[in-house]
Amino acid sequence: MGSNPIVVSGSVSGAGGGWWFGWCRWQRVKNGNSTSKHSNSNNSSSGILNGGNNNNGSSCVNSWSFGYFLFAFLMMVWISNLYGRWMLTPNVRASLSTLGCQEDGEGSWSIGVFYGDSPFSLKPIEDMNIWRDKTAAWPVANPVVTCASASESGFPSNFVADPFLYVQGDVLYLFFETKNSITMQGDIGVARSIDKGVTWQQLGIALDEDWHLSYPYVFDFNGNIYMMPEGSAKGDLRLYRAVNFPMEWTLDKVLMKKPMVDSFIIPRGGKYWLFGSDHSGIGTKKNGQLEIWYSSSPLGPWRPHKKNPMYNTDKSLGARNGGRPFVQDGNLYRIGQDSGETYGRRIHVFKVEILSTDDFKEVEVSLGTQEPTKGLNAWNGARYHHLDVQQLSSGEWVGVLDGDRVPSGDTNRRFILGCASVVAVAALVILVGLLLGAVKCLVPLSWCPHNMGKRSDALLSREKPNLFSSKLRLFCSRLNRASSFLRAKINPNTCTGSLVIILTIMASMALMCLWVGYIYGGSGAQEPYPLNDHYSQFTLLTMTYDARLWNLKMYVKHYSRCSSVREIVVVWNKGKRPELSEFDSVVPVRIREEEENSLNNRFKMDPKIRTRAVLELDDDIMMTCDDIERGFKVWREHPDRIVGFYPRLVNGSPPKYRGEKHARRHNGYNMILTGAAFIDSRMAFERYWSKEAMAGRQVVENYFNCEDVLLNYLYANASSSKTVEYVKPAWAIDTSKFSGVAISRNTRAHYRVRSNCLQKFAKMYGSLTDRKSEFSRRKDGWDV
Repeated sequence: MGSNPIVVSGSVSGAGGGWWFGWCRWQRVKNGNSTSKHSNSNNSSSGILNGGNNNNGSSCVNSWSFGYFLFAFLMMVWISNLYGRWMLTPNVRASLSTLGCQEDGEGSWSIGVFYGDSPFSLKPIEDMNIWRDKTAAWPVANPVVTCASASESGFPSNFVADPFLYVQGDVLYLFFETKNSITMQGDIGVARSIDKGVTWQQLGIALDEDWHLSYPYVFDFNGNIYMMPEGSAKGDLRLYRAVNFPMEWTLDKVLMKKPMVDSFIIPRGGKYWLFGSDHSGIGTKKNGQLEIWYSSSPLGPWRPHKKNPMYNTDKSLGARNGGRPFVQDGNLYRIGQDSGETYGRRIHVFKVEILSTDDFKEVEVSLGTQEPTKGLNAWNGARYHHLDVQQLSSGEWVGVLDGDRVPSGDTNRRFILGCASVVAVAALVILVGLLLGAVKCLVPLSWCPHNMGKRSDALLSREKPNLFSSKLRLFCSRLNRASSFLRAKINPNTCTGSLVIILTIMASMALMCLWVGYIYGGSGAQEPYPLNDHYSQFTLLTMTYDARLWNLKMYVKHYSRCSSVREIVVVWNKGKRPELSEFDSVVPVRIREEEENSLNNRFKMDPKIRTRAVLELDDDIMMTCDDIERGFKVWREHPDRIVGFYPRLVNGSPPKYRGEKHARRHNGYNMILTGAAFIDSRMAFERYWSKEAMAGRQVVENYFNCEDVLLNYLYANASSSKTVEYVKPAWAIDTSKFSGVAISRNTRAHYRVRSNCLQKFAKMYGSLTDRKSEFSRRKDGWDV
């Protein structure tokens, strides 16, 4: 009647097997089960090997397996917490608004403004050097409309996209899709600007239907203002008329009983032409189809072009419309979407050469705008799919472009990869357990029908078709044989076996970190932090010489990718300067070669710097872009202060220079090292090179040290309020320790020189001891 029951607990072989088997026997003695008055030792042994009435062997193995898995679980949790705490950056979007800006599978779209003399010479707003002192945006940078802009105005939004402009004199109206973070459908929002798109006032929701709306194409006809949004979810194409522009609209007409996508209407050659896509047909390629219709009026009726569909091709070729067409020098240009790599990856511009009822021809031309270079750290680094350009009464062109820093479906992709990482970790943990002999596959006898005593033939006939138990026991038997086979091939007591186990454990740790990064780390973008709904940029300035070129190359490559860095200025103090081609940078790099090797060169007046904010950052300090962006936000809140990452407390009589530990023991600081600090480029440099600072600059020359200490004294001397702010970095690495070119390797001598500087500066500019600021006093929690 079949084979004997196979319940494999297995003996624990190897170096640890003997003590473990002894511990099991001690446990059985303790429980009074090692020797039974009613069973002999052979039955006891068979209970361990074959699962008789004695289950102590199984209990031993089960408890050992449980302990192993518990230990592995706790270790992975500890590693995950450590990695998440020190390596992951905060979710900037989640902190922008409590109402909206939540992570969305459709993306994190926002809207930027561009200017130019023509549609083919558009430059982003930051290149125009527009200053807004009230918002501390010096200069204003893209994006200018975000989910936070909408959410903080009272209508929660996860993203804003598909922007269309409507110009009334000197006033710009912006209509756009906003995804409601509560209903999770698209509505049409509207904003107004009276300064050519630099700042926008959110007016609210202009159009809200029971179905998804997007692509709000707005145009004039016969003295009325019309909007033709995409509403393909309703199954038709509708035209709305403004009854109280821009907030009240009424349905004027259903133009087509077709689910048209991203449609527009243009007058050309005495007719009106409607371009759009219908993705509902059999054999239609989504995002690769385009149809044209014509009429004598935008109100219809509409007749299909003879060559429809114009395109039914690859989705990367720009068939789907990507914004309003425009006319330049009498030529008509159409904008199309490239959705080849991901939805809305980029836009293409086509010059329409033939447009008639019988024929249509267009050729692609270059738009001339620069591709984003900072990857996920750029607001449109992953994709941009919609452009609308309008000419103002001044002759200048203004354009609005939407962009996203992550590809389509990024949240779903990260979730799948995170789950796959967890499965892989579990498999590797089991593999290590098998190699160590800690994991055994056990089948309780209660699961085995033929071990339940005497049964009738009728009961046996009912059990025969149920092969689950037999298959399970067979699988477990094979799994344990595989374990034995692995242990025979990879003996954990050998060097090779130990190496395999170590590498497997390291792979498990790496996969666990990947899981945390995918699930909790967000998109991986280190985004800038807005202030009053505005973004800005700063100049990164460092001072170095030829012996530190290795540091500088790594420094430039890393920091040039940070979102708000506009330019990197290298103050070259000594030696042969490098060529710009030696640097891997996505922002301009300018080398300012100095005639004398002086630390005072760090704060020299530089009229070529175009930003108000300057980050003075030593070339041997590496920290995350998120730390830099947090410091920039705090400086924008307090532009009259030195905002940095290394606090010091000057106290005592005479004053002594001590490190951060001393400042934390006394719960306060009154100095920020300018080796990593934001300053006002005008205010700081003017103070440093003033007549009052001449004696202090001479001290710096004499000691070849203390230039940052002097600037702190000059700030304190010029103001009666607080002059420094601290931001704690997640981590910072001094790369000079690896290259051997650290300037201040003798810490004790370095501190002694600085204490001498303190005493001299105190006599010149007064004391700092009464300027103490406490840690953890700000609401942002970044000064802990």
